[in-house]
Amino acid sequence: MTGAKRGLLAASAALAFVGLIAGPASAQSQSAADKDLAKAAAEAEQQLHQTFTNLKFDDFGPAPVKGPIYQAIAGGKIIYYAPQSEHILLAAIYDKNGVNVTALAQDASTRRKLGVVDPAKALVIGPAGAPTVIEFTDPDCPYCRALEKFWAVKEAEGKPVRRLVYFVSGIHPEAAAKAEHILCSPDKAAEFKAIYAGAAPKELHKCLPGRSKVEADAEIVRQVGISGTPTLIVDGRVISGFQQGELEEFLSKPKQEGKAPQ
Repeated sequence: MTGAKRGLLAASAALAFVGLIAGPASAQSQSAADKDLAKAAAEAEQQLHQTFTNLKFDDFGPAPVKGPIYQAIAGGKIIYYAPQSEHILLAAIYDKNGVNVTALAQDASTRRKLGVVDPAKALVIGPAGAPTVIEFTDPDCPYCRALEKFWAVKEAEGKPVRRLVYFVSGIHPEAAAKAEHILCSPDKAAEFKAIYAGAAPKELHKCLPGRSKVEADAEIVRQVGISGTPTLIVDGRVISGFQQGELEEFLSKPKQEGKAPQ
């Protein structure tokens, strides 16, 4: 047997010996880690039961997200990022009292950006002195049209609002043209109501002031981070979509409480 072969055999024997020692130790280490994970999961499940007593769930286990989670704003929406596991989370986070803290953060972010909203440049619909809302709307949005019917019903009930309207023109292809038509009409409020009721003029009005306002509104929408319609700012709070219950609550307040700053 050559010296080289003897060296290879010795090295193989040494590796096998190390494997006999290291193998069981590694298995034991893995088993201990598994037990620790199982214990941590059981404790977390118990805490979930204790903290959210009304929550019913069928399964519980570790999530793929690892490490700390950070909050960011993208496209006007709150997102969460876990850099260790490279995950993006699109979620609503609730505290133990059932408060949607994601929505609160979203509202706070939007309020910080409201400095770009100049009430003097809004299309005003509704009487002075009525409770005021800021409304981001789209002439071709079905929920915006449903909201328009709601406002009409409330007005008939003696509960009008003063709406500061800004047009969102980047969602539907004809929204900008219809918004310009409304803004170029002799009676803007009346034409607004007609378009939102389904009127389809053969020829849409065009004018430089109307087009300039549509473009200015689009810039406001971008800066505030509005991504859906209707979006309302009510008492400094953001309402996304046509949320009838929240609007009924707003209108049920005494006038001095429900009226937004002019």
